[in-house]
Amino acid sequence: MKTAILRMLRNANDEYISGQKLSELLNVSRTTVCNEINTLREYGYKIDAVSRRGYMLKSTPDIVTDFAVGSLIKSKTFGKTIVYKDEISSTNILAKELAEKGYEHGTVVIADTQSSGRGRRGRNFESPKGVGIFMTLILKPDFSPYCAPMLTLLAALAVSDAIEEIVDVPANIKWPNDIVIGDKKICGILTEMSIQADYINNIVVGIGINVNNESFPDEIKDVAGSIFTQTDRKINRDVIIERVLFYFEKYYNAFLETNDLSNVQDVYNKKLINLDKEVKVLDPKEPYEGISRGITNTGELIVEINNKIRHVASGEVSVRGMYGYV
Repeated sequence: MKTAILRMLRNANDEYISGQKLSELLNVSRTTVCNEINTLREYGYKIDAVSRRGYMLKSTPDIVTDFAVGSLIKSKTFGKTIVYKDEISSTNILAKELAEKGYEHGTVVIADTQSSGRGRRGRNFESPKGVGIFMTLILKPDFSPYCAPMLTLLAALAVSDAIEEIVDVPANIKWPNDIVIGDKKICGILTEMSIQADYINNIVVGIGINVNNESFPDEIKDVAGSIFTQTDRKINRDVIIERVLFYFEKYYNAFLETNDLSNVQDVYNKKLINLDKEVKVLDPKEPYEGISRGITNTGELIVEINNKIRHVASGEVSVRGMYGYV
């Protein structure tokens, strides 16, 4: 009910909408509408009420509840079902459990904070309350497990597009999936898959975005940043989540046409922060240096070394700029 009322208030575009109209559209009593409006106010929504005119949404709080995000959703599949928790160990862990229980493709798990957030290679992901986005998408696709790692790059594109649309600053990609504003990482993505032989049971794509963080622990402050620290702007997180889901659906549908990155390869390469620059490939067997030449249609990084080409798979190595993180 809160989702529906909030969506109608948002869509009213700074116009009043009567309690009678809300009750008719939702097939509930005006008392129920009034009670739901009061509940939304308790969550921080400023809703004006004028006799014989109705209700108008004046301002919105920075919260990421199911009804906050759900009232914004424009994608057809991703975000139609939203599971929200104030605090959780990890959105990926819960998403995997829900996927096994039968939750549908496109379900999104969102938390205001995580106690055990993880990044690639098991690294901890800082998840402070009230400032970041911690979300996981559940996918149940009908393609080869070989294709699954490419979804990480699609998620990176979606986050980049969402930030660039809302904040109007470049949000570049450091291969394969870090989002960088300036010289700071503001987003990490972790994709995990459950398979049986050559069949995918489910895939979860976890996305963590530093949005309104004002500072970071000493051990990561040289690398980590947030949208706020890099732009001096605070943004409501629900708006970013909706745009990420919208753009992920766009890129996912493009991906399904070919089951590779052919349709998005050029877009990705234009956002690649190290394109045509020297990079260090931190291969545990033998680190080496070369020039980044973009990605293949399966998401491998193309590195030129002494006029020879090597393809680097994301699960094997890390890539750094010659003089630091980027």
